[in-house]
Amino acid sequence: MVKVGLLGLKTDRETVVALLHDRGVIQIEPLRKEALELLEPEHGGELQRQVSDGLLRFRTLKASLPAIPTGTPAVFPSLDAVLTAAASVSIDAEVLELKREEDTLITEGRDVTTTRQLLERHRYYTAPLRLLRSARLLAFFGDSSPEAFAKLQGEVNALGESAFVPGPRDKESVRFLLAVPQEEADAVSRIAQQGGVHLAGIPALDGTIDAELPKLTARHDALELRLTQIRARLDAIAQAWYPRVASLEEAFTIENRKFEAWTRMGAGRYTFALEGWVPQRNYAALENALRQRVGDRIDISRIPTSEEPPTLMDNPPGVRWYEFFIKFYSLPQSSEFDPTWIFALAFPLFFGLMLGDAGYGIVILGICLWMIAGFPGGQHVPGSIRGFVTMIMGAKGMQLLARTLLPGCLLGIALGVAFNAYFGARLPFYTGLFDPLHSASKLLLLAGFIGLGMVTLGFALGALKAYYHHHRRELIAKIGGITFAWGVAGFGLLTIYKAFSIMHPISDLAVGGLLGGLGLIIAGEGAQGLMALTEIVSHILSYLRLVGILLASVILALVINTVTYGMFVGSSSSVALHIVYIAIGALILVVGQMFNLILGVFEPGIQGARLIFVEYFSKFYEGNGRPFLPFGSKRTHTRAESPDAAGPLLEGPNPT
Repeated sequence: MVKVGLLGLKTDRETVVALLHDRGVIQIEPLRKEALELLEPEHGGELQRQVSDGLLRFRTLKASLPAIPTGTPAVFPSLDAVLTAAASVSIDAEVLELKREEDTLITEGRDVTTTRQLLERHRYYTAPLRLLRSARLLAFFGDSSPEAFAKLQGEVNALGESAFVPGPRDKESVRFLLAVPQEEADAVSRIAQQGGVHLAGIPALDGTIDAELPKLTARHDALELRLTQIRARLDAIAQAWYPRVASLEEAFTIENRKFEAWTRMGAGRYTFALEGWVPQRNYAALENALRQRVGDRIDISRIPTSEEPPTLMDNPPGVRWYEFFIKFYSLPQSSEFDPTWIFALAFPLFFGLMLGDAGYGIVILGICLWMIAGFPGGQHVPGSIRGFVTMIMGAKGMQLLARTLLPGCLLGIALGVAFNAYFGARLPFYTGLFDPLHSASKLLLLAGFIGLGMVTLGFALGALKAYYHHHRRELIAKIGGITFAWGVAGFGLLTIYKAFSIMHPISDLAVGGLLGGLGLIIAGEGAQGLMALTEIVSHILSYLRLVGILLASVILALVINTVTYGMFVGSSSSVALHIVYIAIGALILVVGQMFNLILGVFEPGIQGARLIFVEYFSKFYEGNGRPFLPFGSKRTHTRAESPDAAGPLLEGPNPT
C-alpha cells in the first residue's frame, strides 16, 4: 500500500471522482490536519440534495415494481445525464397510488380471512352478532383445551356476573362464547392469557354467522379480483419502465457514493484535494489513467507516512477460501505476513489426519458437495436441524466452510484406505498399509515432528517480522525460541530411546540447543522470557492431539461395532428376545455412528483451527488490521462510460 495525494481543478472534479470510483483501487481518507489548514472542507450543497432525493425516489419505485430482466446495462456519461433521465420518468404517482391501494387491500384481506375463520369455528352461535354488542357487556369467542376451559370458567365465575355459552368440544379443544361486564374485561383477559386460553373479540357485524359468511366470502373474492388487476397493471408498468428505474436507482446510488467522497476532500477557490491508500501494483496504472483523462491539470504524488496502511488480502482461488478463518480470528495488519497460505496447507492436513476413516470421509465429503451445490432438497430436512445450522452461520458461510473441508475429506479418505478403516470396520480381504492402534507410537512421533515444524515456522516468521521492523531484541528471542525448541526435541528423543550420553556429539548438540536457546531468550526478553520455555514445550506436545483424536474416533467406532456385532450374533432361548437384541443393536449402531460422525466434523475442525491459531499464530501474528475498502461500487444495471474503468478490486470473486 502507498498513500497518495491528489490535487486538481474543480472543473475536473466530477471527472476525476468518476474515474476513481470506476477504477475501484483507492481508499479515500479524510484530509490531514495540515492540509485542512490550507483548504476548506467540501460539501455537496444543492446538487447532493438532488441526488439524495433521486436515490430515495427510485429506490422506492424499484421496490414497488416487480423485478424483470433488465437487459443491456445503461450508460450515463455524467450526473446531468442521470438527472435528465430521471426527469423523463413519469410513473411515480400511479405506481405509488397502486401500491398504497394494494397494501390497503392486503391488510383488509387478512382481516376478512381471519374473521371468516373465526366465524366458521363458532357457527354454533345462531343469534345475530349485534346482540353481543352492549354498552355494559363485552363478549369474546374463545378456544382452549378442556382443562384450561374448566379453570377459566371457575376463575371468571368467581369474579361475579358472567355468561358462558359452550360450543362443540372434543378431547383436545373447547369452543365457547363468553360475555363479561366491561369493568371485568381486563381481569378476564389476564386470566385467559395466564391460562393459555385464546380469546377473540366479536366482529363488528350485525347479522347471524350464517348470513354474514357469504358476505365475507364475496368481499374476499372482490378483494382478490382487485388485487389481481393492480398486480397486472404493475406488471405492465414494470415491462415498460423497470429497466430504466433499476438503472437510475443504481446510478443515483453511485452518484450518492461519490458525494460521500466529497466530504473527505478539501477545496480551495479553484482547486480540490484528496488523499487515500492505493495498492502498490495499481499506482502506476491509476496515475496513467488520470493523466490520460485530464492531462497535466491533476497532480498525484506519494505521501511519506508512518501510518499503518489498510489490509488487502489477495490470495489465489482455492487459498482464498481459507481467508474466512483468518478474518474470523483477526485481520492481519498490512505490515504482517498473510498466514492464509500456511492455514490452507496445514488445516486440511490436520483435519484429514484426525479423521482418518474412509467411510466417515466419504459421508462428510458428500455433505460438503451437497452444501456447495446449494442444498438441493433442503426443504425436506427437519426444521429443527435447519434452524440449528442457520443459527451457526448463513447459507453462504456454510458453502464456504464446505469448500475448506474438501481437501481434508479427501486426505481423510486416503488415510482411511491406508488404515483399512471404514466406519471403524476393516475389510477382510485387505490388511491395510498401517494400523493406527498397533502403531500409535509412530503416529505420535509424526505428530511431534509436525508440532516441532509448526512451532519452528512460527518463530521463523516472527524473527523475519522483527528483522524487517528493526526489533533487534525480539529477533534474538525468536531465534532463541527456535534453538530451544530443537534442543528440547533432541533431548526428549534421546531420553525416550535411551541414547543420551554425556560427551556424545548428538547429545552435546541437544544440550547446546537447550542452553543456547535459553540464553538467547533471556537476552532478548529478559527474565520474563523464562515463562516462554514451558510454553514452547507445551505447544510442541499439543500437536499430539492430532493422533489422540484419531485414536479416540477409532476406538469409539470399534466399541460401537463390537457391541452391535455382539447383539446381532448373541444367542438367546427366545426368538422374540433375540429380535429385541437385534433392534437394540441396530439402534446402537445408527446412533453411535452418527455421534462419531458428528465428532468427526467438529473435533478435527475445531482442534485443527485451534492448533494454528494458538500454537502457531502466537509466535508472530498480531492481527487487528483494518480492511482496505476501495472507493467504488459494483454495477449490475449500469456500466461505466470510461473504457479504462477496470475496477480490479471490485469485480473479483472475493472483494474486500
